[in-house]
Amino acid sequence: MRSIPTITRCLLIINVAAFLIAKFIFGEIYLLGSPLLRLNYDLGLHYFTSPDFHIYQILTYMFMHGGWDHLFFNMFALWMFGTAVEKAWGEKRFLIYYIVCGIGAGLIQELAQFFVYGMSPALGLTVGASGAIYGILLGFGMTWPENKIFIFPIPIPIKAKWFVCIYAAIELFSALATTGDGVAHVAHLGGMIFGYLLIRHWQGGGQFGMNWNFKMPNFSKPKDRNQAHDERNKDWTYNSEQMTREEKIDKILDKVRRNGYESLTAEEKRILFEK
Repeated sequence: MRSIPTITRCLLIINVAAFLIAKFIFGEIYLLGSPLLRLNYDLGLHYFTSPDFHIYQILTYMFMHGGWDHLFFNMFALWMFGTAVEKAWGEKRFLIYYIVCGIGAGLIQELAQFFVYGMSPALGLTVGASGAIYGILLGFGMTWPENKIFIFPIPIPIKAKWFVCIYAAIELFSALATTGDGVAHVAHLGGMIFGYLLIRHWQGGGQFGMNWNFKMPNFSKPKDRNQAHDERNKDWTYNSEQMTREEKIDKILDKVRRNGYESLTAEEKRILFEK
């Protein structure tokens, strides 16, 4: 646990503690046959027309989980990808991103339910950190798009940018093709959508802006041959510079993992967090 950065470690502890408390201590408390306290039900996200809906649920729902497997896979992904992202971005930026993705996922889920149920109260309950986790997957893929990772059951490593695209496609297909499977696929996509919008805001020079490696394609009108040739040269120079910077950052992150953040020199810290 000591090697896990502060925010990721705190989120792991809070999520596990909330699950254990909801399951074994304050899961369901009844008074005279009526439910007095049902932690998962009360803190989970209800549809906004439901009498059980409360505005605070848009935040609290992401710390509740439906079962051991739900908790395990979310926390495993948080540990695996959140550790790297927080070390690269810093605590404040990472926490803001996590919360925004989680809240955004809940809002998208509510919007999707509105198109299905209208103003009629829906019986569904949304719980889990999955929306925020999918946002972290997106952040990882946009920070290290060329890094290769393994995905079970694919036997060969694939680049992080394709890993993100595959998961987004799976969730989109699942949202359109499956109903009643108990999984909030739309919320997962919502976390990625809000994560992408926040990254683009930072990329454009917003607060906590940083220099991202991810380069968006240009969908403007076709250019003449000379202009296209000049832009290809610029792209080649850009990509070469980014590869060099990526190698430097990878070495710095390896040093952080081995010896901690305080072992970095002032120049290494500047390279890691420069705008």
